[in-house]
Amino acid sequence: MKPITIAVPKGRVSKVLVPLFEKAGLDGSVLLTDDRTLIRESADGRLRFLLLKPDDVPTYVESGVAELGISGRDTLMERAYDLYQPVELGIGKCRMVVAAPDGADIPAVPRVATKYRRIAAEFYASKGVQPEIIYVQGSVEIAPLVGLSDVIVDLVETGATLRENNLVERETICEISSVLVANRALFKLRHKEISPILRRFQDAVEG
Repeated sequence: MKPITIAVPKGRVSKVLVPLFEKAGLDGSVLLTDDRTLIRESADGRLRFLLLKPDDVPTYVESGVAELGISGRDTLMERAYDLYQPVELGIGKCRMVVAAPDGADIPAVPRVATKYRRIAAEFYASKGVQPEIIYVQGSVEIAPLVGLSDVIVDLVETGATLRENNLVERETICEISSVLVANRALFKLRHKEISPILRRFQDAVEG
């Protein structure tokens, strides 16, 4: 039988996934293998894993290369993928926030530096504001410190990086965690094989 292919993010999240797989009664131990192979198969041959950059996971699932994937909700929101999102996994928890220099006066229509242009635009649109959105990929905390922007929109886990750069959270846009996603067409085509996996993950999360 053809294995179910699951796209997973490389790095820290893939390691956190292993206990969740075990709790769900699935073999994810190959994710712990310390080598550079990007395609791995479980010992029982039932699952195949693609180790990808986190931003690429939904692309592989939406295209049908993988039946399932593990993705951060921030990526799903930002790219607006057409994917079935059946299980909130409760790992990789963080939050999307608006942050600014401590004590700064923020104009009614701010300049916003962010990697998350869609999320930022939709958040401010819900407030009736159309800000100038400046796309930056990394070290977004610098932007308001050097006058590029008034605020930033970014993911925050502990808030340590904000504090170290004298930034404070002004608003929380939404809570973020990892989600199990599925290709809609393949979910229907291989429903008998995929549904038990989804149920196992749901039970593992709830249990």
